[in-house]
Amino acid sequence: MNSSLVPASKLVKEPYSLILGYPKATKGELVKRHAELKKLGITGVSFQGETTLNNISVLGKGYVGVVVLSRLGKKDVALKIRRIDSSRQEMKSEAKLLGIANKSGVGPKLVDSSKNFLIMEYVEGKKITDWVKDLRGRGSAAKLKSVVRQVLEDCHTLDTIHLDHGELSYIHKHVIVGKSPCIIDFESSSTNRRTSNVTSATQSIFIGSALSSIVKNIIKIPNKKKMIGPLKKYKHDQSRENFDAILKMLGLDKS
Repeated sequence: MNSSLVPASKLVKEPYSLILGYPKATKGELVKRHAELKKLGITGVSFQGETTLNNISVLGKGYVGVVVLSRLGKKDVALKIRRIDSSRQEMKSEAKLLGIANKSGVGPKLVDSSKNFLIMEYVEGKKITDWVKDLRGRGSAAKLKSVVRQVLEDCHTLDTIHLDHGELSYIHKHVIVGKSPCIIDFESSSTNRRTSNVTSATQSIFIGSALSSIVKNIIKIPNKKKMIGPLKKYKHDQSRENFDAILKMLGLDKS
Protein backbone atom coordinates (compact mmCIF):
# COMPACT_ATOMS: atom_id res chain seq x y z
CA MET A 1 0.00 0.00 0.00
CA ASN A 2 1.35 3.42 -0.91
CA SER A 3 1.62 6.71 0.98
CA SER A 4 -2.03 7.61 0.27
CA LEU A 5 -2.98 5.72 3.45
CA VAL A 6 -5.64 7.67 5.34
CA PRO A 7 -5.64 6.97 9.10
CA ALA A 8 -8.85 5.35 10.34
CA SER A 9 -9.44 8.30 12.69
CA LYS A 10 -9.94 10.58 9.67
CA LEU A 11 -12.72 8.46 8.20
CA VAL A 12 -15.33 10.19 10.38
CA LYS A 13 -14.62 13.51 8.65
CA GLU A 14 -15.41 14.72 5.12
CA PRO A 15 -14.79 13.71 2.44
CA TYR A 16 -14.05 10.19 3.75
CA SER A 17 -17.16 10.00 5.94
CA LEU A 18 -19.10 9.43 2.71
CA ILE A 19 -17.38 6.04 2.39
CA LEU A 20 -17.54 5.05 6.05
CA GLY A 21 -21.29 5.67 6.07
CA TYR A 22 -22.36 5.54 2.43
CA PRO A 23 -24.52 7.18 1.19
CA LYS A 24 -25.16 9.34 4.29
CA ALA A 25 -24.65 8.66 8.00
CA THR A 26 -25.25 10.63 11.17
CA LYS A 27 -22.26 11.77 13.23
CA GLY A 28 -23.27 9.30 15.89
CA GLU A 29 -23.26 6.40 13.42
CA LEU A 30 -19.84 7.43 12.07
CA VAL A 31 -18.39 7.50 15.61
CA LYS A 32 -19.82 4.01 16.29
CA ARG A 33 -18.39 2.69 13.06
CA HIS A 34 -14.97 4.14 13.79
CA ALA A 35 -14.97 2.41 17.18
CA GLU A 36 -15.96 -0.84 15.43
CA LEU A 37 -13.07 -0.48 12.98
CA LYS A 38 -10.66 0.18 15.83
CA LYS A 39 -11.81 -3.00 17.57
CA LEU A 40 -11.19 -4.95 14.36
CA GLY A 41 -7.67 -3.54 14.13
CA ILE A 42 -8.05 -1.52 10.92
CA THR A 43 -5.54 1.32 11.07
CA GLY A 44 -6.09 3.02 7.73
CA VAL A 45 -7.58 3.01 4.26
CA SER A 46 -5.96 3.60 0.87
CA PHE A 47 -8.49 5.07 -1.52
CA GLN A 48 -7.67 3.48 -4.85
CA GLY A 49 -9.55 1.47 -7.45
CA GLU A 50 -11.54 1.88 -10.63
CA THR A 51 -14.84 2.85 -8.96
CA THR A 52 -15.32 6.43 -7.77
CA LEU A 53 -17.82 7.89 -5.31
CA ASN A 54 -17.77 11.70 -5.28
CA ASN A 55 -14.24 11.57 -6.74
CA ILE A 56 -13.04 9.15 -4.06
CA SER A 57 -11.58 5.92 -5.49
CA VAL A 58 -12.72 2.57 -4.06
CA LEU A 59 -12.27 -1.06 -5.07
CA GLY A 60 -15.98 -1.60 -5.62
CA LYS A 61 -19.57 -0.74 -4.74
CA GLY A 62 -22.57 -3.04 -4.53
CA TYR A 63 -26.08 -3.12 -3.12
CA VAL A 64 -24.80 -4.18 0.30
CA GLY A 65 -21.52 -2.34 0.71
CA VAL A 66 -18.51 -0.39 -0.45
CA VAL A 67 -15.14 -2.18 -0.66
CA VAL A 68 -11.87 -0.36 0.06
CA LEU A 69 -8.21 -1.32 0.33
CA SER A 70 -7.25 -1.21 4.01
CA ARG A 71 -4.41 -1.89 6.40
CA LEU A 72 -4.67 -4.51 9.14
CA GLY A 73 -1.42 -4.79 11.06
CA LYS A 74 1.22 -5.13 8.34
CA LYS A 75 -1.16 -6.63 5.79
CA ASP A 76 -3.25 -5.13 3.01
CA VAL A 77 -6.85 -6.39 3.18
CA ALA A 78 -10.13 -5.72 1.43
CA LEU A 79 -12.63 -4.07 3.77
CA LYS A 80 -16.32 -4.23 2.92
CA ILE A 81 -18.32 -1.48 4.61
CA ARG A 82 -22.07 -2.03 4.99
CA ARG A 83 -24.12 0.68 3.32
CA ILE A 84 -26.43 2.69 5.54
CA ASP A 85 -29.29 2.08 3.09
CA SER A 86 -28.62 -1.65 2.69
CA SER A 87 -31.50 -4.08 3.23
CA ARG A 88 -29.02 -6.26 5.16
CA GLN A 89 -28.87 -5.44 8.85
CA GLU A 90 -25.43 -6.94 9.44
CA MET A 91 -22.38 -8.48 7.71
CA LYS A 92 -22.07 -11.64 9.81
CA SER A 93 -24.35 -13.65 7.51
CA GLU A 94 -22.22 -12.88 4.45
CA ALA A 95 -19.10 -13.70 6.46
CA LYS A 96 -20.57 -17.11 7.30
CA LEU A 97 -21.31 -17.84 3.61
CA LEU A 98 -17.80 -16.76 2.56
CA GLY A 99 -16.42 -19.01 5.29
CA ILE A 100 -18.33 -21.97 3.81
CA ALA A 101 -16.81 -21.23 0.38
CA ASN A 102 -13.33 -20.89 1.94
CA LYS A 103 -13.54 -24.38 3.49
CA SER A 104 -13.58 -25.75 -0.07
CA GLY A 105 -10.83 -23.42 -1.27
CA VAL A 106 -13.07 -20.92 -3.07
CA GLY A 107 -13.21 -17.13 -2.72
CA PRO A 108 -11.02 -14.55 -1.00
CA LYS A 109 -10.05 -15.71 2.49
CA LEU A 110 -12.26 -14.41 5.29
CA VAL A 111 -10.19 -12.56 7.90
CA ASP A 112 -12.76 -11.10 10.31
CA SER A 113 -16.20 -9.51 10.49
CA SER A 114 -18.50 -7.42 12.66
CA LYS A 115 -21.96 -5.88 12.34
CA ASN A 116 -20.94 -3.31 9.71
CA PHE A 117 -17.67 -4.66 8.31
CA LEU A 118 -16.25 -7.67 6.51
CA ILE A 119 -12.47 -8.08 6.25
CA MET A 120 -11.15 -10.31 3.48
CA GLU A 121 -7.92 -11.20 1.75
CA TYR A 122 -7.09 -8.53 -0.83
CA VAL A 123 -7.06 -10.24 -4.23
CA GLU A 124 -4.84 -8.26 -6.57
CA GLY A 125 -5.59 -8.57 -10.25
CA LYS A 126 -7.99 -7.58 -13.02
CA LYS A 127 -11.67 -8.25 -13.57
CA ILE A 128 -11.94 -11.21 -15.90
CA THR A 129 -13.19 -9.20 -18.90
CA ASP A 130 -10.26 -6.76 -18.63
CA TRP A 131 -7.84 -9.67 -18.20
CA VAL A 132 -9.15 -11.38 -21.35
CA LYS A 133 -8.99 -8.09 -23.30
CA ASP A 134 -5.32 -7.77 -22.35
CA LEU A 135 -4.35 -11.27 -23.51
CA ARG A 136 -1.85 -10.95 -26.30
CA GLY A 137 0.42 -13.13 -28.38
CA ARG A 138 1.59 -16.68 -28.24
CA GLY A 139 0.04 -18.94 -25.64
CA SER A 140 -2.97 -16.71 -25.00
CA ALA A 141 -5.44 -19.49 -25.89
CA ALA A 142 -3.82 -21.88 -23.41
CA LYS A 143 -3.83 -19.21 -20.68
CA LEU A 144 -7.47 -18.40 -21.30
CA LYS A 145 -8.48 -22.07 -21.24
CA SER A 146 -6.59 -22.61 -17.99
CA VAL A 147 -8.29 -19.65 -16.27
CA VAL A 148 -11.79 -20.52 -17.50
CA ARG A 149 -11.31 -24.16 -16.50
CA GLN A 150 -10.28 -23.09 -12.98
CA VAL A 151 -13.27 -20.75 -12.68
CA LEU A 152 -15.63 -23.55 -13.71
CA GLU A 153 -13.88 -25.99 -11.34
CA ASP A 154 -14.53 -23.54 -8.49
CA CYS A 155 -18.14 -23.22 -9.64
CA HIS A 156 -18.51 -27.00 -9.58
CA THR A 157 -17.05 -27.03 -6.07
CA LEU A 158 -19.69 -24.50 -4.98
CA ASP A 159 -22.40 -26.64 -6.59
CA THR A 160 -21.05 -29.68 -4.74
CA ILE A 161 -21.25 -27.95 -1.34
CA HIS A 162 -24.72 -26.56 -2.18
CA LEU A 163 -23.69 -22.91 -2.02
CA ASP A 164 -25.22 -20.84 -4.81
CA HIS A 165 -23.27 -17.66 -5.53
CA GLY A 166 -26.29 -15.96 -7.05
CA GLU A 167 -24.56 -13.47 -9.33
CA LEU A 168 -22.45 -15.53 -11.74
CA SER A 169 -24.69 -14.60 -14.65
CA TYR A 170 -22.72 -11.35 -14.35
CA ILE A 171 -19.37 -13.07 -14.08
CA HIS A 172 -17.49 -10.01 -15.40
CA LYS A 173 -18.16 -8.37 -12.01
CA HIS A 174 -17.41 -11.39 -9.87
CA VAL A 175 -14.11 -12.93 -10.98
CA ILE A 176 -10.70 -11.35 -10.42
CA VAL A 177 -7.72 -12.82 -12.27
CA GLY A 178 -4.34 -12.35 -10.62
CA LYS A 179 -1.91 -15.18 -9.89
CA SER A 180 -4.99 -17.36 -10.25
CA PRO A 181 -8.68 -16.61 -10.81
CA CYS A 182 -10.81 -15.89 -7.74
CA ILE A 183 -14.61 -15.71 -7.43
CA ILE A 184 -15.51 -12.72 -5.26
CA ASP A 185 -18.53 -11.09 -3.62
CA PHE A 186 -20.73 -13.63 -1.85
CA GLU A 187 -23.31 -11.10 -0.69
CA SER A 188 -26.11 -12.73 -2.73
CA SER A 189 -25.09 -16.31 -1.88
CA SER A 190 -27.41 -18.87 -0.37
CA THR A 191 -27.43 -22.46 0.83
CA ASN A 192 -31.23 -22.53 0.62
CA ARG A 193 -31.79 -22.56 -3.14
CA ARG A 194 -30.85 -24.83 -6.01
CA THR A 195 -27.31 -24.17 -7.14
CA SER A 196 -26.61 -22.95 -10.67
CA ASN A 197 -22.98 -21.84 -10.46
CA VAL A 198 -21.58 -23.90 -13.36
CA THR A 199 -24.52 -23.24 -15.68
CA SER A 200 -24.66 -19.51 -14.92
CA ALA A 201 -20.90 -19.05 -15.33
CA THR A 202 -20.74 -21.10 -18.54
CA GLN A 203 -23.54 -19.09 -20.11
CA SER A 204 -21.94 -15.82 -18.98
CA ILE A 205 -18.53 -16.72 -20.42
CA PHE A 206 -19.61 -18.43 -23.63
CA ILE A 207 -23.13 -17.37 -24.64
CA GLY A 208 -24.28 -13.93 -25.76
CA SER A 209 -22.31 -11.64 -23.48
CA ALA A 210 -19.68 -8.95 -24.03
CA LEU A 211 -17.17 -11.36 -22.50
CA SER A 212 -18.14 -14.23 -24.82
CA SER A 213 -17.59 -12.03 -27.89
CA ILE A 214 -13.99 -11.46 -26.74
CA VAL A 215 -13.42 -15.08 -25.72
CA LYS A 216 -14.51 -16.42 -29.14
CA ASN A 217 -11.77 -14.36 -30.79
CA ILE A 218 -9.16 -16.28 -28.79
CA ILE A 219 -10.53 -19.80 -28.51
CA LYS A 220 -13.07 -21.77 -30.52
CA ILE A 221 -16.51 -21.77 -28.88
CA PRO A 222 -19.12 -24.47 -29.65
CA ASN A 223 -22.40 -23.19 -31.01
CA LYS A 224 -25.23 -22.58 -28.57
CA LYS A 225 -27.18 -25.69 -29.61
CA LYS A 226 -24.20 -27.92 -28.84
CA MET A 227 -23.90 -26.38 -25.35
CA ILE A 228 -27.55 -26.74 -24.34
CA GLY A 229 -27.58 -30.56 -24.04
CA PRO A 230 -24.66 -31.00 -21.59
CA LEU A 231 -25.76 -27.94 -19.57
CA LYS A 232 -29.31 -29.28 -19.22
CA LYS A 233 -28.02 -32.69 -18.19
CA TYR A 234 -25.75 -31.12 -15.58
CA LYS A 235 -28.57 -28.91 -14.31
CA HIS A 236 -30.56 -32.03 -13.38
CA ASP A 237 -27.58 -34.00 -12.08
CA GLN A 238 -24.54 -32.00 -10.95
CA SER A 239 -22.21 -35.00 -10.92
CA ARG A 240 -18.50 -34.91 -11.69
CA GLU A 241 -19.19 -37.02 -14.77
CA ASN A 242 -21.66 -34.47 -16.17
CA PHE A 243 -19.33 -31.61 -15.28
CA ASP A 244 -16.46 -33.30 -17.12
CA ALA A 245 -18.76 -33.61 -20.15
CA ILE A 246 -19.20 -29.82 -20.10
CA LEU A 247 -15.43 -29.28 -19.95
CA LYS A 248 -14.92 -31.67 -22.85
CA MET A 249 -17.66 -30.01 -24.91
CA LEU A 250 -16.01 -26.61 -24.32
CA GLY A 251 -12.54 -27.95 -25.19
CA LEU A 252 -11.33 -27.33 -21.65
CA ASP A 253 -10.54 -30.89 -20.64
CA LYS A 254 -6.90 -31.64 -19.97
CA SER A 255 -6.65 -34.53 -22.47
